[in-house]
Amino acid sequence: MSAKPILIAGAGRMGGAIIAGWRLAGAFAASDLIIRDPYPGDAAIAASAGGASLNPPDGDLMDADTVLLAIKPQGWRESAVALTPLIAPNAVIVSILAGIAAPDISAAFGGRSVARVMPTTAAAICKGTASVFAVDANSRERARGMFEPLGTVVDLYDEDLMHAATAASGSAPAYLYAFIEALQSAAAAAGLDAVAAASLARSTITGAAALLANSGEDLGELRRQVTSPGGTTQAALEVLMGAGGFAELLDRAVSAAVARSRELGS
Repeated sequence: MSAKPILIAGAGRMGGAIIAGWRLAGAFAASDLIIRDPYPGDAAIAASAGGASLNPPDGDLMDADTVLLAIKPQGWRESAVALTPLIAPNAVIVSILAGIAAPDISAAFGGRSVARVMPTTAAAICKGTASVFAVDANSRERARGMFEPLGTVVDLYDEDLMHAATAASGSAPAYLYAFIEALQSAAAAAGLDAVAAASLARSTITGAAALLANSGEDLGELRRQVTSPGGTTQAALEVLMGAGGFAELLDRAVSAAVARSRELGS
């Protein structure tokens, strides 16, 4: 089921990451993309230079078979009011908006079919993760066809789980970046200069992530391989995995993100 042409409504960080990933993967020709954003980012401008249609006349939007809704959640209803009369009656809406339920999106877009996707910014390098929910099989396949070239796709069959997917996946890259920032600061506090601390923190974590991706081994086993009984790693893990450590912090963090996702949809 062809998604083309695709109207990308909103080409900021996430919309731009998706555009960049599609171009890197060769998933869609630039000429298959219609981009609508008053302040387009670098990825949108680069796609335009390659043949994408950037902010064309309103009449051109009727050509789109799919609308990728990548605007900020807070202003989505106003955008729906503006877009609905401009798009084809059979266009499928693929939304990456956090917290906004498919029935609400469908109603705002005149009853059009909707798929919801929660992607990650690593889509820009085709290493992303996308959680997909759709009421009907055709919309699900449309969304899968758009995001499979960008990395891993996980199907969800209960829309309520999109809140958890948002918290545990869509938002999670920021958790990792925050961890690396904290590790870098701790390394500097232990005596390393700023350049060495930054280099060690970044390369160690990216290397560990690459090993995780390529080994296929259980996480606990990978952790044990680095942890000598009574050694330095064990001393650190007793802090990180003890009371108030990773398990408690991440449970609270994910719960807070789930709660905010529900608020956005209310």
